[in-house]
Amino acid sequence: MPPSTFSRRRLLFVVLALLLPASLLLAAASGAYHIPPLEIPRVLREGLEGASVLLNIRFPRVLLAALVGGTLALSGAVLQGLLRTPLVEPGLLGLGAGAALGAVLWLAFFPLAAWGLPLAAALGVLATLALLLRLAPAGGEQTGVRLLLVGLLLTTILNALVGLLQFRVGDPQGRSLTFWTLGGFGGAGWELLALTAPLALLSTLALLRLGRALNALTLGEEEAFHLGIGVAALKRWALLLVALGVGAAVAAAGSIAFVGLLVPWLLRAWGGADHRFVLPAAWLLGASLTVLADLVARTALAPAELPVGLLTTLLGGPLFLLLLGREGWRG
Repeated sequence: MPPSTFSRRRLLFVVLALLLPASLLLAAASGAYHIPPLEIPRVLREGLEGASVLLNIRFPRVLLAALVGGTLALSGAVLQGLLRTPLVEPGLLGLGAGAALGAVLWLAFFPLAAWGLPLAAALGVLATLALLLRLAPAGGEQTGVRLLLVGLLLTTILNALVGLLQFRVGDPQGRSLTFWTLGGFGGAGWELLALTAPLALLSTLALLRLGRALNALTLGEEEAFHLGIGVAALKRWALLLVALGVGAAVAAAGSIAFVGLLVPWLLRAWGGADHRFVLPAAWLLGASLTVLADLVARTALAPAELPVGLLTTLLGGPLFLLLLGREGWRG
């Protein structure tokens, strides 16, 4: 690796590591009740007015946004490396819709057992992924295009099923589900964070260890095998971990699109394709961008609150088209 590339990656990683706590601090301080960011430690230490807002509302919300954004970005980076195409991410492949269907099914039949939401969503992702790979098996030059087209079709069908199931749930929970499917953190709290964190963190910690294996896979499956990588086991393990992480993220916040697509793309453009850099950097950048997107969503039209998923789609979709126009179909 040229020294300049290594230095650029190291500098970028330091910037991302500083951006995340800065984003968390800014988001925790901002809202209908503004608290100067540098005054937060004193407010908490002395129990001043605003301490309960921070502890009961702001902190669980910003931490959940960071956890969800980091998990989605990391999952997107792993999927792109695993399938060797930059055109995939959990939302575009129908995985987000599969998680939503699993979660809504759970709510429809077990409305009082919220503890099972992350697992039900993860099972929905896993079932969708199995169907996707059956309809568009990996391999060949058109893998990315096939996966994208089949994923978009599955997304449409699964979203329609989610809409039908919402009639079973009924009001007022049905209205809450409608907002939830658009993506947002309005229901964030310590209980939801505690339900989401185990699966999301398990997925994150395990996926971060796949950098070397994904680097070998970029050379081709046969070459990776000769380098000592069990390709079939790698795919099964990585896809299972992605399903767990995406399921937990979608169960907590609904569908938040384009984070898993754009974040790895940007990082590869800025720092190269080494997954030992891309995976941890994707988690940091995805967490920061989601925290900031949630901040904009709840303050731009206050007291009304925009769905975060709607905001990321409106911003991420045109940016993706712009990048695609500039870079073509290159990874």
